[in-house]
Amino acid sequence: MKTWYQKLAARLGRRSATTPKSPPRIGVILSAGGSRGVYAHTGFLLALEQMGIPISAAAGCSAGAVVGGIAASGTELKVWADAICRVKREEFWTPDPMRHVIWSMARNRGIGYTGLSDTAAGMDFFRRNLTAQTFEDCRYPLYIMAINLDRAEKVVFSQGELAPRMMASAAIPVLYKPVNIDGHYYSDGALVELAPVDAICCNHGLDALIVHQVGQHFGRKGDMSEVVRQPWSLLEIINRLLFHQRPWYLSDEELGFKYCSCGCGAVVVVLEPELPELPWPHTKGGARVLDVARQKTEALLRPHLGALLTDPRQRLPMPPTDLQMERSRGAGRCATGR
Repeated sequence: MKTWYQKLAARLGRRSATTPKSPPRIGVILSAGGSRGVYAHTGFLLALEQMGIPISAAAGCSAGAVVGGIAASGTELKVWADAICRVKREEFWTPDPMRHVIWSMARNRGIGYTGLSDTAAGMDFFRRNLTAQTFEDCRYPLYIMAINLDRAEKVVFSQGELAPRMMASAAIPVLYKPVNIDGHYYSDGALVELAPVDAICCNHGLDALIVHQVGQHFGRKGDMSEVVRQPWSLLEIINRLLFHQRPWYLSDEELGFKYCSCGCGAVVVVLEPELPELPWPHTKGGARVLDVARQKTEALLRPHLGALLTDPRQRLPMPPTDLQMERSRGAGRCATGR
């Protein structure tokens, strides 16, 4: 005959066997990427939605801040996709007349002239498409990265009104005037980092972090002698300054797997798809970029969907070197009692 504690243990065992395991916590990182990035990130998020991949936290920079803010606010992605496929250039790009630029440079020696376009139109476009207007009202934690020009340092926003902070993160230097927020001036976060991975990794108990990297690859565009013969050469030079860095998590493959560099054990899934070109500030061809990004995301992640939705830490494929490093970290934590 079973004792009372044997009966209790058996009952608890049955209960734990039938209690469903909580779903993995998955974070999303959306990189900088110009106008192409806005369409690409939208297609990426549409694919995640279609595959039923939940988002527990998100962070974005520049184009990624724009799309990340819209999605976190609760706006339906299909509605947003329709909006950007119909957007007119003057809704986000209102450059000063050339005579005003020349006058400011010649007459005033450029004093006080900080960018070709104002940011008011872009902020209005964001506000019209946001469902929630503040970080605090978003569906999940959201982080947006910009650079504080007063202090020349990286800043990650996580509270306050969304639209000005989204615009600040996307305000490309020279092209846009810096955005004034609470007395400080901010500009494109890509000046310091293409994607703010550290903003959410290790901060929200994540099991996996999906990075959608859509920055430019210079090897595909030819050398500078070719660039200077193309339209909008200045924009290409600015792009090269913004996207010269190669973050630690990239592998030059369309799909890569790594462990978080801080040792928390989260798996970093990196998507760096080949996408059609879309020079800024063009929007014609954006729908194709969106569709290709959606298809690429589904093709790359579908084979690993079961692992992502159940136990990404254990079931996602990892490079042998990364796996050995993570095991050694785990052994070190056990040895020190942490």
